[in-house]
Amino acid sequence: MQLSIAKKLAIAITAIVILSIGTMAWVSSQNLKRGFISYLNELEQQDLKKLSQLLAEDFRQHGNFDRFYHDRGNMRDLLDQLRPHSPEEHREQPQPPPDTNDAATPLDMQALEGPSEQRPPPDPTGFAQRLSLIDAHGKVIIGPKDAATAQDGSWQKIIFDKQVIGNLRLAPLRNISNGNGLVFVRIQIQQTIWLGAALIVFALIFSIYLARYLLRPLKSLHKVTKRIAKGQFQARAEIVSYDELGELSKDINSMARSLQQNEIQRRQMLADISHELRTPLTVILGEIEALIDGVRTSSPAAMESLHAEAIHLNKLVDDVRQLTLADAGDLRYEFGRIDIVVLINSIMQRYSNRLEKAQISVEKVLPAEPTFVRADTVRLTQVISNLLENSIRYTDSPGKLSLTVASSRNFVEICIEDSAPGVPPHAHALLFDRLYRVDQARSRAHGGSGLGLSICRALLAAHDGEINAMSSDLGGLKLLIRLPLIK
Repeated sequence: MQLSIAKKLAIAITAIVILSIGTMAWVSSQNLKRGFISYLNELEQQDLKKLSQLLAEDFRQHGNFDRFYHDRGNMRDLLDQLRPHSPEEHREQPQPPPDTNDAATPLDMQALEGPSEQRPPPDPTGFAQRLSLIDAHGKVIIGPKDAATAQDGSWQKIIFDKQVIGNLRLAPLRNISNGNGLVFVRIQIQQTIWLGAALIVFALIFSIYLARYLLRPLKSLHKVTKRIAKGQFQARAEIVSYDELGELSKDINSMARSLQQNEIQRRQMLADISHELRTPLTVILGEIEALIDGVRTSSPAAMESLHAEAIHLNKLVDDVRQLTLADAGDLRYEFGRIDIVVLINSIMQRYSNRLEKAQISVEKVLPAEPTFVRADTVRLTQVISNLLENSIRYTDSPGKLSLTVASSRNFVEICIEDSAPGVPPHAHALLFDRLYRVDQARSRAHGGSGLGLSICRALLAAHDGEINAMSSDLGGLKLLIRLPLIK
């Protein structure tokens, strides 16, 4: 049988409570027994001291303890003086015959003789049965024969006239076997058990409620994730708490929004790519049909037109493939420590003739000292070359281009600005979207695929860098690249 999380949580909480309360009840009962026995031992020690005083007074009157050996009733009379009881219990009781055996017998054996109404009050701890009296010569008057040599128990000296005239020994109380003490301990243990059982039942009910309450958001999350798995990315989880499950609900909603946005972009990209591919294919197809029908004659100009359209089509396909690889993280990079100043000077030298032909004047502001970044030379060259290509393609002639490199404590900034035409401020962030073009200044007539800046952003992200677009003081577009600086 498969258990739900709520049942597992309820079982776990209940098991912990049962273990805790069971352990507490067992430890409490053991401590209660030991503590109660220790308390009784202290009381018995006080009684033993009082009894030694009574025996000292008895020794003063009789000169010895022989009368206790021949008549156990005398000791019971002394013991009766240690306990409060009714006057009827002090009346004279018939004396049993002297014990003719050599071994001393316990007092409780004598207490069993005679009618029940003449017996002394009950002895809950067995004080009299555990008591031994030994005279100054080591003779056991009352108690077992080995009482004089026993090492355990409580010992109390009987002192008369500053001399030890005997000893009292009380065997240790190890268990509560009868009397009111046993009833008291049993009642306390029973109350502990009943309290523990009540707490366990309460814990079980509360754990079931708590588990259902805490896991209630999971039902909503389960429904939402099932809808998202079916492609319903508009589904959102209800946030019913502000704990970890609430954070999980927020993360799932964020994931759903990202998936929804990606799905919209994917569909838009497929539609845009289909449209972009259809344009050069339509031109190529029209040119070929015109040549077949004899509308146009085969000439170098016709072949050049077909070749240009094929190049544009190939460039578009290559850009799509490269962007897809970059997004999937499948592009290979060979990172190394490169001087960005040397790299930019090399790129600008290659583009100098094209910039001059396009009547674009260049202004460079580069650091005098080397500025190192961790980058892939080929990929970073591709990024800067792409930005320069855009400036050459879209800047009106005569135009201006400014390239500045500046370094701060942790970053190096590469700024490329060009002159008019510019880009509306609302379109700056959209420039990095796939296949996005500004209608007036960045039209398809200039031959761009609309994927160049998207590729640049993906390549810079792999370098832990970023690129942003903004308006230029020269009247055109300003692109700012930021890369981590290394020493």
